[in-house]
Amino acid sequence: MGEKVAFIGLGAMGGPMALNIIKKETNLSVFDIEKEKMDPHIKLGAIPGKNIKDTVENADIVVTMLPSTENVKTVITDPNGVLSYIKDGSIILDMSTIAPTGTDEVNKICKDKNIDFIDAPVGRLVSHAISGDSLFMVGCDNEDAFKKVEPLLNAMGTTIIRCGKVGSGIRAKVVNNFQILSIAQITAEALTLAQKIGLDLNTFKEVNAGTTANNGQFHINFLSKVLQNDIEPGFTIDLAHKDMGLAIETANSFRVGLPVGSSVQAVYGQARSGKFAKKDFSALLDYACELAEVDPPRIKKS
Repeated sequence: MGEKVAFIGLGAMGGPMALNIIKKETNLSVFDIEKEKMDPHIKLGAIPGKNIKDTVENADIVVTMLPSTENVKTVITDPNGVLSYIKDGSIILDMSTIAPTGTDEVNKICKDKNIDFIDAPVGRLVSHAISGDSLFMVGCDNEDAFKKVEPLLNAMGTTIIRCGKVGSGIRAKVVNNFQILSIAQITAEALTLAQKIGLDLNTFKEVNAGTTANNGQFHINFLSKVLQNDIEPGFTIDLAHKDMGLAIETANSFRVGLPVGSSVQAVYGQARSGKFAKKDFSALLDYACELAEVDPPRIKKS
């Protein structure tokens, strides 16, 4: 694609997604406050930014992939943020998972400055970001702007879901994450119970796959991570707790009770208070087994 693209935020998801953009021979500049995270991208030809101004001032599209609502507001709207240096008529594509109210606020500020803002938070796991198989939930008001970012989304993923106007993408992501993270905790509890009562893991797997208890958290996430004795992130329990908090906060603002969600968030809060905070969220299984005083199940190596 011919547009100049700037990518800010090269974490567990953003890093590999930016690499996939470079592989499509896109003119890409990158920036992260942890400078070493830019190294793999520089090796493939990306231009390292010294700061936000240096990274975005010639860009047609600025992609942000940041960990929190405040990070997004700061990077985009602060006096030394993206909006102070971006060209008129440029596009900001935010793929962060933040509070919907934060998306609405940033979008309004962008509109006032004649900048198109698109929210496109990411579905699926880090492994999908690495392989270029991510899913995007897109909120967009301007069809021409969407057509300009569509090649970028196709470079990073395989599935684009048009959710509606700006802000609808992040609303879909918050609801989807609420469901994913709740199912992860239920799966951890079910596996812990199975282990405690002596149920074989392969039997659990076969029965789960053959009934409506079947879910992606067990068959994709747990089977590829914690059950392989791998709890390195991935998506950390810290971030999972943050995302559950976004769902609870959003529900509260609309006077919607989420009693199961509140209980699940409390578990994430307890798990992140100790050694599991920076571990993959599938490590909920190990945390649950620790509380139940049972060895966590693992796939037996042949």
